[in-house]
Amino acid sequence: MDSSDRTHRTRRPEHAGSRLARLAGLLSDETRATFCLALLDGRAWTAGELARLAGVAPATASGHLDRLVAGGLLAEERQGRHRYVRLADPSSARLVEELAAHAGPPPAARSLRGASAGTAMARARTCYDHLAGRLGVAVTDALLERGLLQQDTGFAVTEAGLRWFAGLGIDLTARPRGRRPLVRACLDWTERRPHLAGVAGAALCRHALDAGWCERIGTRRALRVTDGGRHALRDLLGLTDADLAGESAGSPV
Repeated sequence: MDSSDRTHRTRRPEHAGSRLARLAGLLSDETRATFCLALLDGRAWTAGELARLAGVAPATASGHLDRLVAGGLLAEERQGRHRYVRLADPSSARLVEELAAHAGPPPAARSLRGASAGTAMARARTCYDHLAGRLGVAVTDALLERGLLQQDTGFAVTEAGLRWFAGLGIDLTARPRGRRPLVRACLDWTERRPHLAGVAGAALCRHALDAGWCERIGTRRALRVTDGGRHALRDLLGLTDADLAGESAGSPV
């Protein structure tokens, strides 16, 4: 028996547990987890931006990003000297968001700036490409209350809901979805309740930004509802300022 035969016989076969362990290992490092949470804003970040966010050296950040890209959680693009990374797909974003929700609330912020940022994130933010925080949950609740969504084992858009989306210029019947569901419930990590995700959730978030209902705050995921947005959400879904500013069930991020 030659050495190649002995190696083949002694190598442990890969199984589902091995793949799960490798995936879990990608997020077992605080720096890599910080990168993935930042990328839940749905945008591409440069390696330098992520390094500054996490407070690590560029070379350290690059090594962590290499692992996340190789593991399939991130995708990368290069433009000139810059390396951009983003979450690989909606399923990667869903994994990060749901793990964050199960991890429980973070420690209270130790500075006024940190507390303000956490409050803004809890009030309204993007979760990859859909609305989250109190805004996302309030919108979802209103869609359910008006019969535009129904909830059984999961979310489904009703016929009235299809017409409501069409009134915003969103045709959910004609959208090629691939493997992504039309609607799904995503557990909100500050509210501890579901908000709307899937193709419909992404389309609604994109419309809210394009129509000026919401605007991004700085480089993070936090959103601010504009005056026009408050009027639109009141007229379309009956939401009030109190609905959007109510106490969160969880702690701010």
